[in-house]
Amino acid sequence: MTNLDIDYVLKRGVAEIIVEEEMRALLRSGKKLRLKEGFDPSFPDIHLGHMVALRKLRQFQEMGHQIVLIVADWTAQIGDPSGMSVTRPMLTLEQVKANAQTYMQQFFKIVDKQKTEIRWQSEWFDKFTLTDIIRLTSKFTVAQFLARDDFSARYKAEKPIAITELLYPLLQAYDSVAIKADVEFGGTDQKFNFLVGRELQSMVGQRPQQCFMVPLLVGTDGSQKMSKSLGNYIGVAEPPEQIYGKAMSVPDSLLLNYFELITDVHDAELKEFKKGLDNATINPMTLKKRLAREIITQLYNLKATAAAEEHFERTVQRKEMPDEIAECRLSFKELCPPNIEVGIDLSKLLVSTGQAKSRSEANRLIAQGAVSIDGEKVTGNIIEVKSGCVVRAGKRRFARVIDTDIP
Repeated sequence: MTNLDIDYVLKRGVAEIIVEEEMRALLRSGKKLRLKEGFDPSFPDIHLGHMVALRKLRQFQEMGHQIVLIVADWTAQIGDPSGMSVTRPMLTLEQVKANAQTYMQQFFKIVDKQKTEIRWQSEWFDKFTLTDIIRLTSKFTVAQFLARDDFSARYKAEKPIAITELLYPLLQAYDSVAIKADVEFGGTDQKFNFLVGRELQSMVGQRPQQCFMVPLLVGTDGSQKMSKSLGNYIGVAEPPEQIYGKAMSVPDSLLLNYFELITDVHDAELKEFKKGLDNATINPMTLKKRLAREIITQLYNLKATAAAEEHFERTVQRKEMPDEIAECRLSFKELCPPNIEVGIDLSKLLVSTGQAKSRSEANRLIAQGAVSIDGEKVTGNIIEVKSGCVVRAGKRRFARVIDTDIP
């Protein structure tokens, strides 16, 4: 590899590398590196936030290095006994396997499956005894772990910290020992865990892994990191039309960040984008369409990209209806409010059709004037609806409602 190649791989879309000079030496050495990527199968889906690290893995894979994907099936079955985390529910083995299957289908939309080694934590932790656990815990002190930001903050606030929680970094660190990882990849929020793995490897006589950290992608809300629980995400397995539509909601201020982290658009062109945005010679909508095309082409193909763009321009920009609209069959009588002879509760209808997740979201859409029936904007909540009409909520959610009370 040339220094120019190494600079691109180690600088574009990278937050921090520990230790960068060691990482550069490894890349120049020609050694085939073992690249560790672990995932918690508590939830099955991947979004663009995960894609930042996965694209880096693919770059290393294309240079001939070996990806080792670790399925954290053992820790996922333990869950989070403290009860303080909603991201680590206790799962059955069947749930873990189902989530892992879905995750890997999405993972391999970005990374080459044929060049990936898949390992399950249970391969080594099923053989662990209490003696092994005690030996592992003896290598670190409580003070070391209380230095981690979240543990430190909770300790100072006198909030409980379960002993099991302290085990998670140790178990993740042992994963690195088990597969003899040369590099571990992930977001900046994993820094402490990566360093524990690096230290544990040194203790057992292995070369300490490099810690390769990428930035946390800010979600479409423009304020918090991308998260499915916050609803500010773009999923890699979503239909192309949805990905395209969501890309249009990326804040103008984050466009260059998205291009840098999840596309291959050349740095020189990104500089032109920045210049155009700064002097207002480029319409942000033009860049959002380019971003949407770049994302969908990576995850699907050019045909799907063209169809998604045509769908957006027709249904959103020209405000035409899509060719295919989901049909929802339901009882209008069940949607009638008490003591009302004519009319149905529109918020209940939107929830029943899946166009709103809750009554509060539905009421918000109605109040914003974002709901229409057969093209006519609706502002009231109690309305008359004809069987077969098309209900539109927001820019992209359509449903044709059929009254099952009519013979």
